[in-house]
Amino acid sequence: MVKETRKKGGKFYICEECGLMYKERVWAEKCEAYCSKHHACSLAIITHAAGE
Repeated sequence: MVKETRKKGGKFYICEECGLMYKERVWAEKCEAYCSKHHACSLAIITHAAGE
């Protein structure tokens, strides 16, 4: 399940498989599903990751 956090005044969602952070829940969910299935990250998905 995607983890929700607040950082720098905004809400972010974290993929619990790889730890990448996203501004939109949908991308964190897609990332987590891909990581779980393939045990690797998708370059197409991680382009939507938020910076620190």
